[in-house]
Amino acid sequence: MTNRYPYTLDNGHGELLIFTGVTRESDGQRVDVEGVSQPGAGPPMHVHYLQDEAARVVSGRMGYQLPGEAPKFAEAGEVVAWPAGTPHKWWNAGTTELRMTGWCKPPDNIEFYLSAMFKSMKENRGRPGLFDSAFLLTRYRSEYGMLELPAFVRVVIMPIVYVLGHALGKYKKFKDAPEPRKA
Repeated sequence: MTNRYPYTLDNGHGELLIFTGVTRESDGQRVDVEGVSQPGAGPPMHVHYLQDEAARVVSGRMGYQLPGEAPKFAEAGEVVAWPAGTPHKWWNAGTTELRMTGWCKPPDNIEFYLSAMFKSMKENRGRPGLFDSAFLLTRYRSEYGMLELPAFVRVVIMPIVYVLGHALGKYKKFKDAPEPRKA
């Protein structure tokens, strides 16, 4: 999305992400991120279908969970990694600010996706707007999934809202959206 690092995303509801740059490695690239999360804040159950993700707790206490499993916790210095295709969620499980560093590999469209999602959340009091959600979840369904939405909503309702949003001209702000990545 940008080559001007670092830059910060703020969802207005307890989460900040600071994209710090892209690291080139022998087997590809990764985007490096710092995160700050207030107590209780964190994303819902989601999946990166094409990206590995990792987070290292700098300070505070991170809770994390896979579907059907008991919550686990990571303290300062601990690293948690989620291979591509692993559904997960994480949150600030402490009473103080959670600070983390991490990465997504390969970067793909994570910067665009999270920038648009955080902006919509900030504009809509903590939840992304319906048309924004429909655009992001439908266009980038090969890359990301929000698993706390019921399957019927993800598979039927969001694509219908996506088509309706196009008909109503709701997606002019996304005219420069990158093409979705395929497996």
